[in-house]
Amino acid sequence: MKELLSGNEAIARGAYECGVTVATGYPGTPSTEILENIAKYQGIYAEWSPNEKVALEVAAGASFGGARVLVAMKHVGINVAADPLFTLSYTGVKGGLVIITADDPELHSSQNEQDNRNYAKFAKIPMLEPSDSQEAKEFVKIAFEISEKYDTPVFVRTTTRISHSKSIVEIYEPQRSPVPLEIVKNPTKLVMLPANARKRHPIVEERLCRLKTFADKFSENKVEINNANLGIITSGVSYQYAKEVFPDYSYLKLGLTYPLPEKVIKEFAGKVKKLYVVEELDPYIEEQIKAMGINIVGKDIFPICGEFNPSIVEKVLSPSSKQGVKEDIPLKLPPRPPNMCPGCGYRGIFYIFNKLKLFVAGDIGCYTLGFLPPLSAIDTCVSMGGSIGHAMGLDKALGDAAVGKVIAVIGDSTFLHSGITSLLDIVYNRGSSTVVILDNQTTAMTGRQEHPGTGLTLKGETTKKVDLVELCKGLGVEHVRTVDPFDLQTVEETVKEEIFRKEPSVIISRAPCVLLKSQRTKPSKPFTVFDEKCNGCKACIKLGCPAIEWKNIKSVSKRDKLTSDNKKRKGIAVIDNMLCNGCGLCEQLCKFDAIGEINA
Repeated sequence: MKELLSGNEAIARGAYECGVTVATGYPGTPSTEILENIAKYQGIYAEWSPNEKVALEVAAGASFGGARVLVAMKHVGINVAADPLFTLSYTGVKGGLVIITADDPELHSSQNEQDNRNYAKFAKIPMLEPSDSQEAKEFVKIAFEISEKYDTPVFVRTTTRISHSKSIVEIYEPQRSPVPLEIVKNPTKLVMLPANARKRHPIVEERLCRLKTFADKFSENKVEINNANLGIITSGVSYQYAKEVFPDYSYLKLGLTYPLPEKVIKEFAGKVKKLYVVEELDPYIEEQIKAMGINIVGKDIFPICGEFNPSIVEKVLSPSSKQGVKEDIPLKLPPRPPNMCPGCGYRGIFYIFNKLKLFVAGDIGCYTLGFLPPLSAIDTCVSMGGSIGHAMGLDKALGDAAVGKVIAVIGDSTFLHSGITSLLDIVYNRGSSTVVILDNQTTAMTGRQEHPGTGLTLKGETTKKVDLVELCKGLGVEHVRTVDPFDLQTVEETVKEEIFRKEPSVIISRAPCVLLKSQRTKPSKPFTVFDEKCNGCKACIKLGCPAIEWKNIKSVSKRDKLTSDNKKRKGIAVIDNMLCNGCGLCEQLCKFDAIGEINA
């Protein structure tokens, strides 16, 4: 049977067909849908782990017990999981362990553009790269076979275009894993104290030699000899781009990009006159081929930054060619900057931060959008859970000069991911920072996934719900307060009190994400602007709410140029009642009672 599947759906299906019984991960674009689809299959335990390191550690334990395990994360998640990753290369596995790294060329939804093929080489772990959904599913199967045969974790690397684009996939009935589930003590292999680890390192190197031999025979490293004047070595989605514009050239399409098949590459290079490598991001393949003594052209002519497409490949390899590629059509679309949703509980918090002119240490999540004008309230954003450490660093560097000026902000999911330890650091090392936890009861930016603070698992089962107030108190924070982010006066008073406190403090801003289904069942009356009372002060515009716009004086009637008390104005605010969900923040900012509920 055939189905139309995205790369992420195909990976989930591949795991199911391979007899995977445990799947872990942390949501992050472009990998999120892998776990969401795996969770739908019966017989697979699937969890959103608090962070990627925990996800890999849980996966390792399951593998040691003989289970086939899949771990999914976006590229920067591998950074978090790097500690156990490098040692797992030494311990090896029992049940197959496959790690999906979903890279994001062009930074569609990421803080950097790292090329995780380098992790394969660095950790000495084999890496497969599918170029469509069918391969995404099949490569998962191959990865498990390699993992168990060579006693190693295996990477499957996708990129955004593979993860989210759809193609036809042949599906099969699931098979049981050939590895028995059992506890077998093997401490010399699994306990990596120095004496044992030293013995494992030569085994890793010997395994790598065997994998290189395997790479030269691997059927998914495919040679296509056509026009011998020009040969292209490529992998992943770059193969699709090149093949689309130059179908008659010769290709070496690499399915296994670590280790590379040296013998196959040398043979291919000997059959073509001119050799290119087409690869996104780093010159990963290019550098290794040049180290073999082969003359090849790559990043000399191809860009090192951003995502490729067929037009880029054509323009670089054959600038004068017009081989069926549609010309880019310039679209004159109005700019649409990213923004927080109408009625988002974060907006009022950032409005107060901006009003108080605070230096705000920010973090990864929807609230990063607080950086944009008119809120302009985020001053740092580097990594998951980093905001609390940034505030602590400023506190220690500036001393009293930072008191009353610096605050850290972090989401509930991000706090549970990796913010807890930083808050503990503030307490333990006698810091005095104030941390605001924006508790919207979900992992919002990646699509509203559950986490340990929501009371639900990935499977939708009820579970123990983390109490953030008690958690912070348990870490040693004596001053923990909860506020309603839609009560601006209370928020402002609370922030003013806590930022001058010379002790650690936490403010928990609690309001559910407006996109949660539970919120949709509670409609609020939209607000409106009473035209005759609006004097055009633009105070409500400073919220940056998408539901509020400014209507210039040129577009209103002559009568509307005056307020109800005959004062001149340049325009009025207008609320789109299709977007407004009645959060009431704008009403609190209006000093002229010009905003209220419709039919109030």
